[in-house]
Amino acid sequence: VAELVRWAKMRWRIEHDYRELKHGLGLDHFEGRTWRGWHHHVTLVTAAQAFLTLRRLDPKVPTPA
Repeated sequence: VAELVRWAKMRWRIEHDYRELKHGLGLDHFEGRTWRGWHHHVTLVTAAQAFLTLRRLDPKVPTPA
C-alpha cells in the first residue's frame, strides 16, 4: 500500500510539473517547423524549469508573499 501511495504522489508531481512547463513556461507555444527549432525551444523551457526548481529548493531565497 505504501508503494502505491508513493507512486500516486509521484504521478501528481509529474502532472503538476508538466502543467507548469506547458502553461507557465511556454512549452506549448512553439509553432516552428524544424526539429532544430523545436529542440532549442524545449531545451530553453527545460533550463527555465530547472532554474525555478533550484530556486524553490534554496532555503536562502525568500518565498513570494
